[in-house]
Amino acid sequence: MRHHLTILLCAIVTVTALPPWRQPRAAEPLAVSGGSQVAIGEYLVAIGGCNDCHTVGWSHAPGTTPPSQRLTGSPVGWHGPWGTSFAINLRLLTQKLDETQWLAYVASMQPKPPMPWFNMRAMSVADLRAMYAYIRSLGPAGAAMPADLPPGVLPKTAYIEAVPLTPMR
Repeated sequence: MRHHLTILLCAIVTVTALPPWRQPRAAEPLAVSGGSQVAIGEYLVAIGGCNDCHTVGWSHAPGTTPPSQRLTGSPVGWHGPWGTSFAINLRLLTQKLDETQWLAYVASMQPKPPMPWFNMRAMSVADLRAMYAYIRSLGPAGAAMPADLPPGVLPKTAYIEAVPLTPMR
């Protein structure tokens, strides 16, 4: 009987404990420091995986795409239950926004999957400013990407099917 009680107590602790991403945030989030704003921003963009979606061809040869071709968006859509989403051209976006507008944009954006907007909202203001400085330093390049499509509409461009599947038993 005692053994069953121990298991039950462990289960209660496990269920009631908050996962790390739901823990209350510290008053001041951690931030990257040391180096210029642009260098810090380049680092954050790299480790944040921004190029994975926002730089065409990045996944085929990571790190070898010249800066002049980075972050111009991708016409390859991500198609799923939410519709189809496209990685926007961040270079054109930052050219239209000043730093204050960029911070407001990040604080309120909620794009469709697979964009991890919640990760950007968890970043410090200093880090978001550095990302803005880096992206903006690249200058305008490329074209606007296709607009997101609602559910039920298939894109006319290439797309990645991102539909959750339940494994067969």
